[in-house]
Amino acid sequence: MIDRYTLPEMGNLWTDAYKLQTWLQVEIAVCEAQAELGYIPAEAVEEIKAKANFDPQRVLEIEAEVHHDMIAFLTNVNEYVGDAGRYIHLGLTSSDVLDTALALQLVASIDTLLKRVESLIQALRYQAQEHRNTICIGRSHGIHAEPMTFGFKLAGWLAEMLRNRDRLVQLRDRVAVGKISGAVGTYANIDPRVESLACKLLSLEPDTASTQVISRDRHAEYVQTFALVAASLERFAVEIRNLQRTDVLEVEEFFAKGQKGSSAMPHKRNPVRSERITGMARVIRGHAVAALENVALWHERDISHSSVERTILPDSSILLHFMVVEMTNLVKNLLVYPENMKRNMNCYGGVVFSQKVLLALVKKGLTREDAYAAVQGCAHQAWNNESGDFYKLICQDATVKSLLSQEEIDECFDPQQHLRNLDVIYQRLGI
Repeated sequence: MIDRYTLPEMGNLWTDAYKLQTWLQVEIAVCEAQAELGYIPAEAVEEIKAKANFDPQRVLEIEAEVHHDMIAFLTNVNEYVGDAGRYIHLGLTSSDVLDTALALQLVASIDTLLKRVESLIQALRYQAQEHRNTICIGRSHGIHAEPMTFGFKLAGWLAEMLRNRDRLVQLRDRVAVGKISGAVGTYANIDPRVESLACKLLSLEPDTASTQVISRDRHAEYVQTFALVAASLERFAVEIRNLQRTDVLEVEEFFAKGQKGSSAMPHKRNPVRSERITGMARVIRGHAVAALENVALWHERDISHSSVERTILPDSSILLHFMVVEMTNLVKNLLVYPENMKRNMNCYGGVVFSQKVLLALVKKGLTREDAYAAVQGCAHQAWNNESGDFYKLICQDATVKSLLSQEEIDECFDPQQHLRNLDVIYQRLGI
């Protein structure tokens, strides 16, 4: 049986062998429930548990003949079990096993992913604290805005991943459901108590009101949640890519010894990990659309969802797991360049301190319109000149000099003023 507390990595959870193992786990749980209620002999269940096995290759051989995966699986299992095998799958329909077993795969996948998400959270927490006071420029519309710290930027990423962790925990509860209710879900040939007992053995809850299948809104939520986590990782990756640009170079992906960035240009150090994460997020978003398309099945069931899920569920799970691992390594080994951050912040003589000068003038009694015009004039004169110096122009401006002392002007250009309330954010995050 599968030990949920020693889970293999994500790829192994979506192999044919693991899938068939979950099928067998469901079949045995149902047999145990049937025996507890007196529907089948207890000794038959013990024999089933002792002998039941399968050979993935043999299952494929049988399926090639019968064109039905569940019948092929049951035929192979009965080759191992013998006469007691007649009690396996008693009163069930294929979807009872397929959907309940799929729930086991989804739960195992979330558990595996949560471990990796926790590692990323810890990496972000460490770096947010490490760079708590590393001053950098904040940007809006891609344009310099006002000073902040790189740690504060990472604190925002941390908060987002904490929300993603909560989403995954909540999602785990919503997909951890099974159904052992027979064709169209009416329990016509199976006691509802069998479902309750079997699901309890599998650490699942019985679905509230299934048809012949578990409604696909649950599976759509699974892929949508994974797509949302992937979107967060993409946001982080895009920021790293932008900050690694040659003309910015405030951070950089770790470049391993022997790594090469270009077959033609030896100088290249490209943000390939971040770009890879960005591309994978696009794939998972596409899968979210396919998962939504799967919700509308005909009547009590069809199998139009099945072929889609064979692609999107393994793909989304394995891709997101890889993305989280990749981002964790990226964050842990991120190269941060505080001197470049300082250089970028002070270009054009500190135009990013314009609001502080504006507010200081307003406090001295100047109208906001007049103060804005004076400061904007100096800022644009500095901005449009490669060697422009906003600080120098402010110090020379007649309106400013008439209202602000040199000490008051210098205070406006002190980046520490922009950081004095950031402790509030760190206190909220517990760091």
